[in-house]
Amino acid sequence: MTEIIRARNLVKRYDGFTAVDGIDFSVRKGECFGFLGPNGAGKTTTVRMISCVSPVTEGELAVDGVDVWREPRRIKSILGVVPQEDNLDPDLSVRQNLAVYARYFDMPRELADQRIDESLVLFQLVDKQNEPIAALSTGLKRRLTIARGLINQPKILVLDEPTTGLDPQARHMVWQKLRYLKEQGVTMLLCTHYMEEAAHLCDRLVIMHQGRILVEGSPAELVEEYVGREVAEVQASGRQRERILTDVASRTGLTVEEVEDIIYIHTRTPDGRAQMADLIRDSDKVVYRPANLEDVFLRLTGRGLIE
Repeated sequence: MTEIIRARNLVKRYDGFTAVDGIDFSVRKGECFGFLGPNGAGKTTTVRMISCVSPVTEGELAVDGVDVWREPRRIKSILGVVPQEDNLDPDLSVRQNLAVYARYFDMPRELADQRIDESLVLFQLVDKQNEPIAALSTGLKRRLTIARGLINQPKILVLDEPTTGLDPQARHMVWQKLRYLKEQGVTMLLCTHYMEEAAHLCDRLVIMHQGRILVEGSPAELVEEYVGREVAEVQASGRQRERILTDVASRTGLTVEEVEDIIYIHTRTPDGRAQMADLIRDSDKVVYRPANLEDVFLRLTGRGLIE
């Protein structure tokens, strides 16, 4: 697949603080590429450099074959940006917000109206188009913000925490629309700290921590490589906890992580569930579940996500 974004030894510093520390990655045309990690990991800073909002301190960064230093206006013209915080104009209606944004791209009125109509239909906002922003729910505002980012039919859609603050129903609707856009060939950059969101949407992703990339791959590849198939979450203390930890160390195919009062036992083998059940037979508080991206992060950092 064609490479549309390329970064090599990318660095961003603020007054001596290194927010992004020499990272390498590339994004392929038409894929959803994720930046996953806790707040402060450097993912939003990376996206801001791609969007030509924040200048690169060191390294190379090209978007659609254009160096961000040389032609930032050209790069901005092919981007659609969905910021972390809604910045809709509260004095305008839904449709007016889209119309004003279209003017930034010097669109003829007829074309702008056509694009606005298409966006309103796609995000199910037609019956809300004359409503003031204050009358919208959080979910509707988020859908409008994404619709606005598509007005210029961007090659690359930049999404910074697109579903923060949404209830599960609204979140799944946004995910559905984003999957549809990817099917239409839109390249997406997803910046999130929601593991489930990354697993649902991303073809590939990087996990960032303290300005560096820890790993890169598809969600399934990373889970298989760093965790395995299944996880048992066990609440145990005292002698019972010591016994479980000792027994896990003697079993092939099982690994363990301790986070606060929970023991996480991971298995890679087909008979792993049976082995885990034998180890924790005396435990009352046990949850079995498939391994996921959060387990990958715990394995890599040895702790939960840090704010």
